[in-house]
Amino acid sequence: MTAPQIKSFQVGSATFGDGRLTIIAGPCVIESEEHAMMMARECAQRARNAGLDFVFKSSFDKANRSSVKSFRGVGLEAGLEILRHVKDELNVAVLTDVHDVAQIDRVAAVADVLQIPAFLCRQTDLIAAAAQSGRAVNVKKGQFLAPEDARNIVEKARAAGCDRLMLTERGVSFGYNNLVVDMRSFPIMGEFGVPIVFDVTHSLQLPGGLGHATGGLSQYIEPLARAGVACGVDAVFMEVHEAPERAPSDGPNMLPLGRMEPLLEMLRDIHALVGKRSRTTVG
Repeated sequence: MTAPQIKSFQVGSATFGDGRLTIIAGPCVIESEEHAMMMARECAQRARNAGLDFVFKSSFDKANRSSVKSFRGVGLEAGLEILRHVKDELNVAVLTDVHDVAQIDRVAAVADVLQIPAFLCRQTDLIAAAAQSGRAVNVKKGQFLAPEDARNIVEKARAAGCDRLMLTERGVSFGYNNLVVDMRSFPIMGEFGVPIVFDVTHSLQLPGGLGHATGGLSQYIEPLARAGVACGVDAVFMEVHEAPERAPSDGPNMLPLGRMEPLLEMLRDIHALVGKRSRTTVG
């Protein structure tokens, strides 16, 4: 079977879809400028050490937190200013979420990639506005969506003129308070001709599992990430924190910073092996 043709594209100095493995990483939410700068610097250095392209991720607002008491972030104005500083001072591309059409123009003036959260992946107006922004777009496949149905997301974005689009797998609901990853989703969505991202840390959430907040199973990040890369994904998305136990959002499923570099080195080697095997099979 002929492999689908994926149009590669660049986001800053990072490339998606040309056969390399790219890393999207950072803390779940922006906590402060000092913390965001530190995490961006540390994550970028670890990606460089492993020889992998890098995009920094952090959210200015977490609009879908479990509880009204949960920390949502620093807000649009402060968050975009911090992301601008990260981008300019560290020379890294940045990715952040958008939750409403009204946010698109403001966020697109700073962020290199606009991300559509999983719960909003069917919102046609939001996808169309992001697609028309001139920025790259990453849409997370909803926890409720079959991988085959993600084709509709691609068609909506392409109809709006987006030629730099990614789809992200982040697990599917498995009963209550649990997610599983169907490894078939990677080759299925890969048939749509866009780069496929594996959000390994959100795939290990236990949604609402703590009652007032989401739980997580971060001890399984490494084996799940290895499996996803072995399936041929184009990028791995991971939320990283130097002290997840103190993180105001998603701590239970985030990767501790100290575990990041050994994991990236392992993923790099698996990706190289899978690519070598694929070339041998095709030849």
